[in-house]
Amino acid sequence: MKIGKIDLGERPLLLAPMEDVTDIGFRLLCRRLGAAMVYSEFVSADALVRLIKPSLQKLRTTPEERPVAIQIYGKDPIAMRDAAQIVVEQAQPDVLDINFGCPVKRVAGKGAGAGLLKNPDLMLSITRHVADAVSVPVTVKTRLGWDNESKHIVTLAEALQDCGISALTIHGRTRSQMYTGEADWTLIGQVKANSRMKIPIIGNGDVCTPQQAAHAFSEYGVDAVMIGRATFGQPWIFKEMYDFVHQTSFDVSDFIRSDYPVLSDDWKLDVLKEEIAQSIERIDEYHGILHIRRHLAATPLFKGIPDFRQKRIAILRAESKNELFDLLEEARPLMHLRN
Repeated sequence: MKIGKIDLGERPLLLAPMEDVTDIGFRLLCRRLGAAMVYSEFVSADALVRLIKPSLQKLRTTPEERPVAIQIYGKDPIAMRDAAQIVVEQAQPDVLDINFGCPVKRVAGKGAGAGLLKNPDLMLSITRHVADAVSVPVTVKTRLGWDNESKHIVTLAEALQDCGISALTIHGRTRSQMYTGEADWTLIGQVKANSRMKIPIIGNGDVCTPQQAAHAFSEYGVDAVMIGRATFGQPWIFKEMYDFVHQTSFDVSDFIRSDYPVLSDDWKLDVLKEEIAQSIERIDEYHGILHIRRHLAATPLFKGIPDFRQKRIAILRAESKNELFDLLEEARPLMHLRN
């Protein structure tokens, strides 16, 4: 699969853009574990054109994580155009992605993100402005529609393609669903099957296992699968999916320091410690641990361990690297006792 001239290989797995999750460290870790391309946290176009420092900091990338996409959102075509030019000038991303899918109230409720599904004419105007303003491939991530009565993605996909985008990612829910219910891949499959569609179609939503990833490719014919919330606390999911989908092993020997067999629980614990260490190194000890707690709370590594509740609470309350690592090492032998 290619986005513009960027070759991502056959059946690539992509890391979805997620606020306060897909920072530079997590992106790099996921790339090293099998993600074919990674996406930044979404960045406000209005903040970029006003040169707000925290938003500009989100544009930082590292050569080791490429190919990398920067995602922006906003509701004003001119601000989006100008922000896109800032992104390309400062970050030189491989891909510039437009967020027409974020359902949260502070974004969609203000007419940006998935809010633009209620105003497709403005969505298309924004897309044209951005695509015409930059030289890198421009892509779009969106949803099936605003609600169950307005699932217009099949016709909208054609219109977005006509605006000059190089790929389209579709999350299989409406904005009204937020993240509830099950993702509906049937319309994603219809977009892919539309003979008028010439650009790659990327499917997203509820792909949490290697079997589900393989099913998405075989059943719906998508060119790539994007993984989001399933990565929380288990970035190794990319290797598990890659190995299953491609029926070969993605080599991680150069990136993860561990004396344990790859994909064993002990190896996964070492990966989690690596994620913690890079978060601390990138930020600082206290805030780096705070940042990683979402992953510690979500990781499946400790599920099924008998009488683990108090240990889990202690792990989530740890405030220093030494304390946290000691607790994780205490949990190591307990993982072998799970039901």
